[in-house]
Amino acid sequence: MASDHDADRVRVEFADEQVGVPDPFRRLWTPYRMAYIGGENKPATGDAGDDCPFCRAPGLDDAESLIVHRGEHCYVIMNLYPYSPGHLLVCPYRHVAGYVDATGEETREMAELSQSAIRVLTAVSHPQGFNLGMNQGSPGGAGVAAHLHQHVVPRWIGDTNFLPIIGGTRAVPQLLGDGRTLLADAWERHA
Repeated sequence: MASDHDADRVRVEFADEQVGVPDPFRRLWTPYRMAYIGGENKPATGDAGDDCPFCRAPGLDDAESLIVHRGEHCYVIMNLYPYSPGHLLVCPYRHVAGYVDATGEETREMAELSQSAIRVLTAVSHPQGFNLGMNQGSPGGAGVAAHLHQHVVPRWIGDTNFLPIIGGTRAVPQLLGDGRTLLADAWERHA
């Protein structure tokens, strides 16, 4: 006689076999998003170091860390969980949480690198608009509240549809590594 546990196991195995199979609901399976939902790459503490992805990234190879450009006080990196293709973050090297705590040099370079990012993205991807912004603190929407970063998000007419609203999903048609290579190669020509 089969137990409830056995029935649950069979249902899970069947469900796993069905991933990606078309059905009447037209599901878009995005299992990679579970890393973000589960808090992967979010520091457990507000401390600098290996726990902070924005402190860790500059110590890695640019292709591995997805860094597009390095400045004197700040760097530009691809967002691991992008809202759209080419979604960039401008981060100070220094571990600082608040915009008001950044130095004049850091805020100046963040602004300059944000302008350069817009020029490069415009030349490479031809977006029709941009969202720029900083989310301060967890209640303000910051995924990594402990390390200041500015979002530079390219936008196109019609790029937002029912997926984010109904499905809680956003389709991004470009791999991060491909986007990083494209933007890093174009940086010197267009920044």
